[in-house]
Amino acid sequence: MIERVQEGFPISVVASQFGVERNTVRFWVKRGQGIPLDQMNWADRSSAPHLVHNRTSREMEQRILECRRFLASPENALGFIGPGAIRDFLKDEGRRPPSLRTVARILNRNGILDQKVRRRFKAPPVGWYIPGLDLGLTNMDVFDTVEGLVIEGQGELEVFTTVSLWSPHAQAWPAHSINTSQIVNWLISYWRIVGLPSYAQFDNDTRFQGAHHHADVIGRVMRICLSLGVTPVFAPPRETGFQALIENFNGLWQTRVWHRFHHFDLLSLSARSQRFISAYIQHRSARFEHTPARRPFPTNWKIDFNTYPQGKIIYIRRTNDQGNITILGRQFSIDPNWVHRLVRCEVELDNHIINIFRLRRRDPKDQPLLKTIEYHLPKRRSFRWSRGAVTQNSQFQSAQ
Repeated sequence: MIERVQEGFPISVVASQFGVERNTVRFWVKRGQGIPLDQMNWADRSSAPHLVHNRTSREMEQRILECRRFLASPENALGFIGPGAIRDFLKDEGRRPPSLRTVARILNRNGILDQKVRRRFKAPPVGWYIPGLDLGLTNMDVFDTVEGLVIEGQGELEVFTTVSLWSPHAQAWPAHSINTSQIVNWLISYWRIVGLPSYAQFDNDTRFQGAHHHADVIGRVMRICLSLGVTPVFAPPRETGFQALIENFNGLWQTRVWHRFHHFDLLSLSARSQRFISAYIQHRSARFEHTPARRPFPTNWKIDFNTYPQGKIIYIRRTNDQGNITILGRQFSIDPNWVHRLVRCEVELDNHIINIFRLRRRDPKDQPLLKTIEYHLPKRRSFRWSRGAVTQNSQFQSAQ
C-alpha cells in the first residue's frame, strides 16, 4: 500500500484497491515516511498521549522532596513534615502546589514516608494447631450447639450439630433441651454409623467438659471419647477461628432449614433437618476425593465411668498477662515471657504429664515444646454413675 503511493498512485485509488479508508492509507504513509519498509515497525502503538496534561512536573516533584528534607531537618523548629506542611511551605514560596493526595503519592513513591503500613500475613491452614491435622492425615469431628430457637406453642429448642473436617459427614439433632446424657447418646449412635475420628473438638460448655466448680473433672463426654480412642480437643474461650468450621455450618443450617420454613413442631423440624443433612453430605462429597480412614466402632464396647481414664486430652489456651493458663480447674505457670500467646496443652493421663507447646499463627509449623508439667489425675469414685457401665446394649444406644 505504501509502495503504491510512493509509485505515484492517488490515495483514493490505493484505498479502493485495498478496501480500506483513505485515512488509513494516509496514516500508514505518514508513519512510514523516510523509513525503509524493511526497517519499519508494523506493530500497533498505544493511542494514549505521551504526556498527561495534569501530571506533576519533575521540577515540582523534586521541590516537594527538598521541602520534605528541610522540614525534617533540625533547622525547622516546628517539626511538621506531612503533606499539609509541605503544601503550605510551597504556597509561602509563591508556588502553586498540587493537592495533598498528590503530595502524599510523591512521598510514597520515593519511599520517604514515616508511617509504617501494617503487614498482612497469610492465614494458617485449617487444623494447624494439631500436628498432621492440617495435612489431612487424620480426621476430626467438630461439635457445637445452637440455642435460642423458638417454635410457636412449643417453647425453646436447641440443636446439637457436628461436621467433619476432612470428610463430608455432618449431622444435626434438634431437641427441646440438650443435656449430657443426650449428647453421649448421639455421639455413640453417630460414630457407630460413620466410624471413629482421631479427634473430636468441643467448646468449653459444661455439657462437654464437665462441671467447672471442681478441679480435675473429666466429664462423661470426655470419658466416652477416651474409651473409644478419640482425643478430645477443647478450643480456647472467646477465640475466633478455631470453631469457624462448625459455626459456619450452624449458620448454614439456620439459613437453609430454620429460617426457610415454618415449623409446627419438633417432628417436622427434624424431618426437614435430616433432608437438608442428606443433601449437604452429597454436596460435600464432591470436595473430598481422598479422605482419612475412620476407624470402625468396636464391637462389644462398654465403659465404666468409675474406671481411671486413659489417653490424651488437648486444650488450646491463651496465656494471661503473667504467662499462666487454666485447665482442669487448675492454674499452671507456663512462661513469663510468653504472655497473651497461644499454647497447646496435651494432658497425657497414662504418663501423668502435661506437655505445653508454643503456637503461632504467623509460623504454624513452628510448635516447640515450652514446658512439661507433672500432673496426676486424682482417682475418685463417681457415685452418680457407680450403678453400671455403658455398653452397646445400654440406655445410651439409640436407633440408627
